[in-house]
Amino acid sequence: MQIIVNGKAVEAADGITVAQLLVEQKVQTPEYVSVELNGEILDRQDFATTVVAAGDQIEFLYFMGGGAR
Repeated sequence: MQIIVNGKAVEAADGITVAQLLVEQKVQTPEYVSVELNGEILDRQDFATTVVAAGDQIEFLYFMGGGAR
């Protein structure tokens, strides 16, 4: 099936979960990545049970910390 990951068309297996997609896409430090599925942020605890469907749009979001002097 085809999905959109970070704005690019990607082929993924039917029935793949968000957690499996993170591995398949070789996301580094997945423990620091937030996932947006079709415009909604997923709870990390739902990654293993949320199944991706054809046409879904997924964004991997990396939040960077920093500060002013």
